[in-house]
Amino acid sequence: MAEIVQQRIEDRIPELEQLERVGLFTKKEVKAVIKRVTSLEYKLRRRMVNKDDFVQYIQYEVNVLELVKKRRAHICYHFKREDIEFPIIHRINSVFRRATSKWKDDVQLWLSHVAFCKKWATRGQLSKVFSAMLAIHSDKPELWIIAAKSELEERNSSESARHLFLRALRFHPGNKKLYQEYLRMELLHCEKLRKQQAELEQAKIDIGEYEFSKEILDGKLAMVVYKDATDKNKEAEFVISLLTIASIFDFTKDFQELILQDLQTNFLDDSVTWDFLAKRELEAPGVGEELRTAKGRAMEVNRREAQCCLVYEKGLERINTEPMWTCYIAFCLERVKRKTNVQELKDKRQERLLGVLQRAHDSSFLKEDYYKTWVQILLSSGDVEGAAMKAMAATQRYSQSVSAWTMALQTLVQLEKVDSGQLFQDALAHINPKESLPVWQLQVQWSVANQNPEETEAIFKRGVLSVVAAVAMEMKERYVDWSYATGGYKKARKTFTSLQEIRPLSKPFFTNMIKIEKEQETPKMNNLRDYYERVLEEFGLSDEDLWLEYIQEEMGPLGQPQNCGKIHWRAMKFLEGESVERFISKYTLLQTGNL
Repeated sequence: MAEIVQQRIEDRIPELEQLERVGLFTKKEVKAVIKRVTSLEYKLRRRMVNKDDFVQYIQYEVNVLELVKKRRAHICYHFKREDIEFPIIHRINSVFRRATSKWKDDVQLWLSHVAFCKKWATRGQLSKVFSAMLAIHSDKPELWIIAAKSELEERNSSESARHLFLRALRFHPGNKKLYQEYLRMELLHCEKLRKQQAELEQAKIDIGEYEFSKEILDGKLAMVVYKDATDKNKEAEFVISLLTIASIFDFTKDFQELILQDLQTNFLDDSVTWDFLAKRELEAPGVGEELRTAKGRAMEVNRREAQCCLVYEKGLERINTEPMWTCYIAFCLERVKRKTNVQELKDKRQERLLGVLQRAHDSSFLKEDYYKTWVQILLSSGDVEGAAMKAMAATQRYSQSVSAWTMALQTLVQLEKVDSGQLFQDALAHINPKESLPVWQLQVQWSVANQNPEETEAIFKRGVLSVVAAVAMEMKERYVDWSYATGGYKKARKTFTSLQEIRPLSKPFFTNMIKIEKEQETPKMNNLRDYYERVLEEFGLSDEDLWLEYIQEEMGPLGQPQNCGKIHWRAMKFLEGESVERFISKYTLLQTGNL
């Protein structure tokens, strides 16, 4: 191994001598390079090498290249590149090849090699890297796209890029992203040829026998790609994405018309098509008037939005479905959210939105999320009765939805429209008990504010008996807090005592009672011990903090420090797994006064 490393170092001597001779590196720096490189070379020659060794080697060599580049710029020396940079670049490529052959599955390593080749202008090497990478990772369409773009942008070879796209489509027939980028490439190639032709004509240069193909200049190749793509993917959204790409280029008017015709002929049963066609009306040419005033411009916007709505209405005549209504509402909502200083336009937009929401609801095609939007708009406009009605309409349309009931209950509580607890009982009867916690929380909140203590306590008692663990635990915690707030310490202790044996139990249920005890004028240590013993019985196997809190309590003014040893012994006996190590560490900090 030493002989190989020595040979590698000797191979560097000419370039290092050149660096010193031309004044890019000092003699001391050359020695430092040799020392560092020797260490890195030995790492690469070990029996068991890891990827980080290769990465460090490459990074060091790249840093040397960057330093040489800066030094050249500083002293304005631009010669001997073939004797200095070229050997370093060749060596880095060699190490990259070794690394990628050893860790073939590491895509990031391959892409790092690609990035290096691009930065240091090794175009011939770049094609070889892509070929090797795609031979192994042919299952990744994004890598084919990167390779094809590189051929077009770095090597200016549309033929190679086209060849790569065609190969990629054999591996991934029908892949949408590949077709989109392939179409973009063909249009870019066409645009480039058109610019070349325009420049030649402007310069009046005789191009002799060479002529630009009219079919290619007109984008016929792109049309072939489009036909193949839409034969494989008969989806309106995909066709629209291709039309969007084509619209970037100003010479594709006929091509765009062809795609638009295809869309209107074959995809009118898709709401995405109607959504696209409707929004195109916003970009339609104006009426020809010179609109100088804000009001005039607002009226023109209103006219265009009305045209959009007419297209949506035509769509609803053909496909009266939830997705179609959703597109229509989303458009109206987006327009309502747009800022304008013209009140007439604001009012018109809101009127349209409310009308569409009502019609979608009447057709039973209004999505759940839009009921909340509807209620908020009605509340903001002062229609309290309407907001209450729509909130309840949501619960009838989505009777098993927790979010629909929660929204309705929050709205009605806010409007003080809940006269009795029957509405909460209706909600709990319809929704899945496992998802009912938000309703219980709202019911308790409402009852505390509006009902007498007996009725509120009855709700708590029902809640603590729930078969859903989350509800039962939450209600116990709130029951104790409410008892303390309304009846003082004695009532809280009585409530706690009645519930502490009814599982499931939560840690906050006990810690809240401990907090209440400590808030008293004369806290009783015996009571605190009872609470700690009970919570440790439930959670002492894994919660080391509870044991430490118990020890701290005994070390306090109310406790007996001689009990700490027994508690420590019990903790070591009961705690399991990593909790033991954490306890020992924290207990040590506690003893030294650092916790």
